[in-house]
Amino acid sequence: MDLQKRLDEAAAKHGVPGAAIAVWAGGELHEAATGVVNKNTGVETTPDSVFQVGSTTKVWTAALIMQLVEEGKVELDRPVTDYLPEFGLAYEAEITVRHLLTHTGGFDGDLFEDTGRGDDCLDKYVAYLHGTTKVHEPGALFSYCNSGFAVLGAIVAKVRGVTWEEAMAEHLFKPLGATQTALFGEEAVLFRASAGHIGPDQVVYPKWQMPRSNGPAGSTMCLAPRELVRFGRMALAGGLAEDGTRVLAERTLADMRTPQTEVPTVPGMLATAWGLGFELFDWGAFGHDGGTPGQSTLWRIVPGSDVVLAMSANGGAVAGLIEDVVLPVLRETTGIDVPGLPLPPASPSAVDAAPYAGTFTGPVMSLEVAGADGGLDITEIPGEFMASMGATRKTTRYVHLSDDHFVAAEADGGMHATVTFVMRDGVAAYLHNSRAVPRA
Repeated sequence: MDLQKRLDEAAAKHGVPGAAIAVWAGGELHEAATGVVNKNTGVETTPDSVFQVGSTTKVWTAALIMQLVEEGKVELDRPVTDYLPEFGLAYEAEITVRHLLTHTGGFDGDLFEDTGRGDDCLDKYVAYLHGTTKVHEPGALFSYCNSGFAVLGAIVAKVRGVTWEEAMAEHLFKPLGATQTALFGEEAVLFRASAGHIGPDQVVYPKWQMPRSNGPAGSTMCLAPRELVRFGRMALAGGLAEDGTRVLAERTLADMRTPQTEVPTVPGMLATAWGLGFELFDWGAFGHDGGTPGQSTLWRIVPGSDVVLAMSANGGAVAGLIEDVVLPVLRETTGIDVPGLPLPPASPSAVDAAPYAGTFTGPVMSLEVAGADGGLDITEIPGEFMASMGATRKTTRYVHLSDDHFVAAEADGGMHATVTFVMRDGVAAYLHNSRAVPRA
């Protein structure tokens, strides 16, 4: 497999300061690491280094919820207010636990309010959501929702009578035997903890600790890639940890990877459906991706092949690592022709821009769509939060890919972004880029 050589060469080629990868294949764990966890300190990346794993956390939060379902303490199709009466959206009675797990709750998903470091931060976050904008009817459409997973974390804390972090440590980390884990900065400093790197010069992102209130959605969890592999092996083993401890019921794992909702997206490398927490890929895998400023994680679990792969990186063109390391390794270990990242066609067809043109507005960004040379120019206008992360107004040319799918003509960070328009009566009602951004 020669993971080390591949990772070293790809990281150097694509300007990645540091990365680590773990692969379970052929009944063995293979690991490699390259570069540094922080350019300012020069500390070497090792296989047991911990990275902020971002939204891969959502699967772990989903697992905590599913344990409560197994115990009869939570029902997926009961309203959220049965467990959190304070969940005060104007249409809250319609939103169920299942809606939150499948990103179909219908309310603004990128609300990153920092409600402090106290144990009441999730209670304050749920209160902050009062009056949140309704994007679509609950259950009607997939729209990636960080906010919903913060609410799921609040349910875990309320029903267990502990904090989300305490529940995570006791009900997942401990039975799994996971040791390279951190949920707070004061825990992460005990390890080689990665810092994110941003911008053309790959400078260290100055704010390492993300808001605790978004922890269940992915703002705080730090793991070594081997711990994601550990979870993935448990999923393939029907809920049993390496030492035989039962973490989840076999039926629960099957439910978590059963399609619950389709994702309006470009088929191929991207997830085309969602289960109860897991992203589902039409080539046969499940898993999740994640990111915090300057840090990225990819996680794939392949049933039938008994292969689990997790990779984290802390900057640079991570898409290059996917193309040069992840995809070849998955193809070789599984025998599956895993599709690559979306690319623009050599001769894209011209389209009538009229049905797509207009302004689409979400909580963190507005997008202006206009026709241009047979394709579309999409201008991103960042809101206050995105601007604080360094985002600036920019216009990207998109060309037609298929149906109502469009792909960026030029790569950004080694990857061609895609958008899909959700049509209503012949006009785009939503611009979908994993979030359903409604027409203004």
